[in-house]
Amino acid sequence: MVVILAGVVLIVIIMRSAKIVLVPLLISGLLAILISPFTSWQEKKGVPSILAVSTSLIAILAFIAGCIYFFYNQLLGFSRDLGALESRVNEIIVSVNDFIADNFEGAVPISMDNIKDTVFQQLYDNMDALTQGIIATAGTVTMIFIMPVYIFLFLYFRKFLAEFIKRAFADQYREKVTRVINSVQGVVQNYIKGMFVVICILAVLNSIALYSLGIKHAMLFAVFAAFLNVIPFLGPFIGATLPIVFALLTKDSIWYPIGVFLAFYVIQLMESNIFTPKIVGGRVSMNPLMTIIALFIGNFIWGLAGMILFIPGMAVLKVIFDEIEGMEPYGFLLGKVRDDTAIPPEKREHKLLDEIKRRMKF
Repeated sequence: MVVILAGVVLIVIIMRSAKIVLVPLLISGLLAILISPFTSWQEKKGVPSILAVSTSLIAILAFIAGCIYFFYNQLLGFSRDLGALESRVNEIIVSVNDFIADNFEGAVPISMDNIKDTVFQQLYDNMDALTQGIIATAGTVTMIFIMPVYIFLFLYFRKFLAEFIKRAFADQYREKVTRVINSVQGVVQNYIKGMFVVICILAVLNSIALYSLGIKHAMLFAVFAAFLNVIPFLGPFIGATLPIVFALLTKDSIWYPIGVFLAFYVIQLMESNIFTPKIVGGRVSMNPLMTIIALFIGNFIWGLAGMILFIPGMAVLKVIFDEIEGMEPYGFLLGKVRDDTAIPPEKREHKLLDEIKRRMKF
């Protein structure tokens, strides 16, 4: 047990220390797996491998650049209203001060200048953290430039890497390793494509709700909240909080933030019970306990990137554990809670075989 714990601690230390190497590698690997069917389709049509890989890389980079350009333009429009937001905050503070003065004798009024001084003092007191943030930003820029290279190499050498994994195991395990590789590829593709569809649906529904309530910058809040949905539990909460606070600051009636809350609540219920189960499916689903643990561990090791990457990572681990003899209980622990206890053992085996065949057909 001591050896196992020491190994886990060592792995965590290595993962934290090698973040700048591992995070872009994993993100690039996921994107390469996602776009690999398009590359394979081109190669089947007679397109040379290097041209097919280049076309696939350009397609995925164009999509990412389009998303960045969209948020950049939306943030530019939002920044123009910051002055008006500050004025609105001043008005709210004046109203709060009047209420305090009328109802609480001797209470110290709230000052906007004091709030600003407090904020700047916190910035000065945490200058070391800001410096580390700048260094992290420089590392992020490095990641952005190296990731296209990784994606290209993963796509170009994907068959070579798959063959290497097969040869790394004995011949009697060749069939099982092939099955695991196909299952992992199916899980990753299913997760990313399913989440993309869910994000598009949520963006449309959020936009309709916010535009109906007359909330400015509705598109920015709607799409941002939809993208945050990739972080279970915490993401939807943050995505709903921002438009609620904005509605509270910019609207004269309390019913607008209440309306935003109700709209996002209903949309989130639809996402949790209809969209994600039907679109993403059960192949990537984990029970809530393991999901929360994965989020906390991912945040501890890699921050926001870890919170995003550890969910599909745990799903991949589940596929691997299900195929390794002796590790099935851990795969069961990661999976969604289901009442299989009433199913006879022979039917469970048939059910497992059907599940494997379904994954192979993906």
